[in-house]
Amino acid sequence: MPLIIPANSLTGGYEVDNSLRFNDGSSDYLNRTPASSGNRKTWTWSSWVKKSTIGSGYQFLFSCTDASISTGSIGTNYNGDNTIYFRDDLISLNLTPNAVHRDLSAWYHIVVALDTTQATASNRAKMWINGEQVTSFSTATYPSQNADGTINLVSGSYVHRIGTYAGSTNFFDGYLAEACFIDGQALDPTSFGEFDADTGIWKPIDVSGLTFGTNGFYLDFENSGSLGADVSGNGNNFTVNNLTSIDQTTDTPTNNFATLNPLSQGVTTTNRAYSNGNLSVTYNNGDDSSLTSMGVSTGKWYAEFKVTAQPTTATVGVGNEQSTFVVDPGNCNLGASTGAYGYFSTGQKRINGGGLTSYGSSYTTNDIIGIALNLDIGAIWFSKNGTWQASATITEIQNGTTTNACATGLSGTFFLGTSNSASGTTGVAFDNNFGNPPFTIASGNSDANGYGNFEYAVPSGYYALCTANLAEFG
Repeated sequence: MPLIIPANSLTGGYEVDNSLRFNDGSSDYLNRTPASSGNRKTWTWSSWVKKSTIGSGYQFLFSCTDASISTGSIGTNYNGDNTIYFRDDLISLNLTPNAVHRDLSAWYHIVVALDTTQATASNRAKMWINGEQVTSFSTATYPSQNADGTINLVSGSYVHRIGTYAGSTNFFDGYLAEACFIDGQALDPTSFGEFDADTGIWKPIDVSGLTFGTNGFYLDFENSGSLGADVSGNGNNFTVNNLTSIDQTTDTPTNNFATLNPLSQGVTTTNRAYSNGNLSVTYNNGDDSSLTSMGVSTGKWYAEFKVTAQPTTATVGVGNEQSTFVVDPGNCNLGASTGAYGYFSTGQKRINGGGLTSYGSSYTTNDIIGIALNLDIGAIWFSKNGTWQASATITEIQNGTTTNACATGLSGTFFLGTSNSASGTTGVAFDNNFGNPPFTIASGNSDANGYGNFEYAVPSGYYALCTANLAEFG
């Protein structure tokens, strides 16, 4: 069952505006070859990371690699074990924590520091996650004193990359924000974050005043036309590979947006294929559903779902925590169980475990289905390409008049999502927009708080599904 409130997301104080979404299926990465070697004994890497996959083999966050694959790297899913690791083959460094990190709805802050000038071996390489130093390792091999590591090396074919290690394999799948490299200093996490005085949650701080050093950089991903732009003042820009402006997102450690939850895989782990930061899903078998990483029990919420393939058995809807949709998402379709409500591509609806009944227009590939979910009065409406179905008016939706609602009496904690409603049907696919779209938006509409980017107007009083809104309305 997905988390209701994802960890490590906080509003207030310093705000991170953007992250960059990496999709391993499209081989996304950044690369740079420095003009000269930096300090190979002492440096610090810091970045906020939101993973999209677990247990899928090595995924590289930052690396320096030559043609023979001699690598210094920071990555995740070491040998598919869901750890976050730090390695350097050149100096026999290997730090692999015992702790695993499987939460695909949370942002993690990772800081790694190398300082081989230290007399004590365990001080030569350190790792912190969410402000806490990692001290328990399944493998802990430290470099020799004053050893020169791979990162910051400029020789022959050595290249520094973000999101892969050789530009051809082991691509990162997820989101990165506030990627910083400090050349010549071994810093601790307090240079990049702090614990919130009220909640105790680790949160970002402004890093623009740091001294970054010769090869240091600060990537804030705020320039959609130059996603690899270094804003440290050094001009150490990265070349962009396969990433476009749609990969610049507003899902950040200070405002975490809902995604789909692959950890809720159904009958088999191959039933669904996820991409685009867990915002796109393809169903490879029938009778299967996919739901949000966040659930809501109060408030008014809006989302959009674009059909991208094989719509004949597609369904858009919601399910509460007691519905089969949530309890066993691999063995149902939306609306087929108590607590679930679905709008089928045939134009029919299926409500609270009942049979199919007439509702609105049919929909097909490239149509965008909107959901307006009002849990303050327990009602739901659906739209097709901006037109609310069953004669519902925007005034009714905004004022809470339920005469033409698709369903009333909704109660509990609800998760939004889609399903493929026919056994044996393959290839049904959706792009899901909870305010952080995986597809190009032609118009652009935000909620009343200024959050989200939607194709159609958000009804007044309804909000994108993100932690900034959950904190205020959830």
